[in-house]
Amino acid sequence: MANVLVFIDNQSPTLKKSSLELLTIARTLGEPVAAFNGEFNDDVAAALSSYGVTAVYRPGSADLDDYLVAPKAAYLAEAVAATGAGTVLIENSSDGKEIAARLGIKLGAGVVTDVVGVEADGGAHKSVLAGSYKTVCRATTPVSILTVKANSVTPEPAPTATTPESVTIEVPAAATANAARITGRSNKATSGRPDLLDARIVVAGGRGVDGDFGPVEELADALGAAVGASRAATDAGWISHDAQVGQTGKTVSPELYISAGISGAVQQKAGMQTAKVIVAINNDAESPVFEIADFGIVGDLFEVLPQATAEIKKRKG
Repeated sequence: MANVLVFIDNQSPTLKKSSLELLTIARTLGEPVAAFNGEFNDDVAAALSSYGVTAVYRPGSADLDDYLVAPKAAYLAEAVAATGAGTVLIENSSDGKEIAARLGIKLGAGVVTDVVGVEADGGAHKSVLAGSYKTVCRATTPVSILTVKANSVTPEPAPTATTPESVTIEVPAAATANAARITGRSNKATSGRPDLLDARIVVAGGRGVDGDFGPVEELADALGAAVGASRAATDAGWISHDAQVGQTGKTVSPELYISAGISGAVQQKAGMQTAKVIVAINNDAESPVFEIADFGIVGDLFEVLPQATAEIKKRKG
């Protein structure tokens, strides 16, 4: 079977759910091999083994975390050459999409972003034009590069664990010589909520919250969800721009997306249209969000959300 290269950029002690999803998809396409960057420990090694990885490629002397994305693309190009992989899977983050673009140029390879499903023959499913159409794309080049949205598949370990070999790849010196270097870092305040891109549930607020994200955050905490927002809410300064979902923000694909006080203009739809289930709450029955919602509630979010939060807490005991 052909090798399928999965890029895992991991800065935590355990593998992210999105990485496990990529490894699950990789097994349907061929033999999964991992190009790994980040913290590598026994738990990470065990996870890679349980998900059927046959080889783990790691960068040599260069510390890729000292730079922005260019050296990571160069590292991946070397990994593709070493593995002979015909498919490269990368997470659909902003960094991931830039790395994919740079890698595509280096390899002369086709790149498909915002993928929500991959067929066994490599066909990549996309949801386009605000969810109006679904397309299947296939690269015609020897190597295809796919960036896959989180929550596209359910992570499943391999039937039999593997014992991956470890291989070191030296990043070309030219890749870091003129690359933009990171000169400092500061810790982001943590909320205890899941990352927006990886979250199974997202509760998002828009212009209708009128500056008060309290009910949105309380429902999110009751559900163990991430908090999202429309551009109108972030531009107004009601919440950090990191929470923005939409065409000019983050694209999410959770199992459940709850939209509260968001009109659902096409720019917002572009960021959440592939959610498995969409629940919309808006006091305007003509709001465009109801066109794509699976369930809609016409009402005041300041009445609906607290009732939902209370009921969830009651059922959770």
